[in-house]
Amino acid sequence: MLTGGLVSVSLFILAATGVSGFSVTSSNPDVRVKENEGVDLTCSYSPDFGNNARVEWKFKDLKGSQVYVVYNGKPTEPYANRVTTYSNNLRFSKVTRKDNGVYDCEVSGNGQFGETSVKLTVLVPPSPPLCRIPTSVTTGKAAYMSCHDSDGSPPPTYRWYRDDTLLPDEPQKIVAFKNATYSLNPDNGNLVFPAASKKDSGQYYCEAVNDAGPPQRCKGTRMEVRDLNTGGIVAAVIVVLLLLALLGFGIWFAHKKGYLPKKSESKPKSNVVYQPPSLYGGEDEDGDFKQKSSFVV
Repeated sequence: MLTGGLVSVSLFILAATGVSGFSVTSSNPDVRVKENEGVDLTCSYSPDFGNNARVEWKFKDLKGSQVYVVYNGKPTEPYANRVTTYSNNLRFSKVTRKDNGVYDCEVSGNGQFGETSVKLTVLVPPSPPLCRIPTSVTTGKAAYMSCHDSDGSPPPTYRWYRDDTLLPDEPQKIVAFKNATYSLNPDNGNLVFPAASKKDSGQYYCEAVNDAGPPQRCKGTRMEVRDLNTGGIVAAVIVVLLLLALLGFGIWFAHKKGYLPKKSESKPKSNVVYQPPSLYGGEDEDGDFKQKSSFVV
């Protein structure tokens, strides 16, 4: 039993270290390059795959979609004008932000299969982010702010400022912000005040930050937190009631003075009785039957 266990452990170690023979590696598995520059992605494999080993490259973007870059020894159509291969390596003449993702080098031969991955990060400085900041919020109501930049690569993180003071991601850990009630997500740029108070009023702006270039900020916007204007609401209700009362009085006065048309009284329908024409009469010009002549016996 002990001997079998040692053998199993030895086989596991050999497989994990790649000493078993078939291995695929890259000299630089994490590549970072500026946009519009060229770059090489390297791939090498052990001789155990044989002289006729098949090498293919696949690309998986940040959304998870996967396509061939090199298939059957040739670059595929989307990459043919800017990708070449040499010694199983992949060379880009120019990269764009759309090339961000993971590239898999897959090798097969002698009935075996192996692969290695290379992560490519195309460096793009952030642009001024799009910020949404409310200008007025009622005390005790929630206030939502958002900040986003779709150009920066790697995806930027976000920092919020109020009156040129940096708001910490975790305010409870900072003495000066221990009473703050906001929540800030530096990854998606959302700043939320669950119940805004007057002390939250101020000039707000956001910065997008990554290591590809200088931070970029949006235009500052002032947010005012105000109490609910109960006096204004009461005044508005009183005005509406006065207008309704005035309208009602106007209708009553017009009706009393006879300015409004009265309802027309319905007249009874006359009963029409049919009277047959006289047996001895004739019809005159008006349509009545009258006697024209008499007979004497």
